[in-house]
Amino acid sequence: MKKLLLSVVLLTSLITPLHAQEQKPLYQEIAAMDKTLFDAFNRQDFETVKTVFSQDLEFFHDTGGLSNYEQNLQAMRNLFAQNMSLHRELVPGSMQVYPVKNYGAIQTGEHTFCHVENGKNDCGTFKFLHIWKRSTEGWKLARVASYGH
Repeated sequence: MKKLLLSVVLLTSLITPLHAQEQKPLYQEIAAMDKTLFDAFNRQDFETVKTVFSQDLEFFHDTGGLSNYEQNLQAMRNLFAQNMSLHRELVPGSMQVYPVKNYGAIQTGEHTFCHVENGKNDCGTFKFLHIWKRSTEGWKLARVASYGH
């Protein structure tokens, strides 16, 4: 009987972690920040995007290298000026959130970016890792790793 109970507990722990994680307050807070950031990105709302970034932002991109806060703001201005109808969607079920003691949270997942190129929608799905810092001003995105391009 103990072996059966242990098997059920182990199986349940393998099946339910993502759903259980979605119910936790930290997950919900980071999901809300992800939505704030990328709703603003999709609207090309530069001022809102800017407020989400930490001034000590480091952005690691597998093909673009490392960039800082000011470089990211300039890249965002340039991107928005191109008016490519760029749109980001979080891949459903891909997001995971982990606490970072005395700092904030790690968010991982996959997202799809689409833009219009030569009159057609061009999309790609990529992996990301975000490190969020809890500050007196609220959650700030401090580190980004974007990869799988």
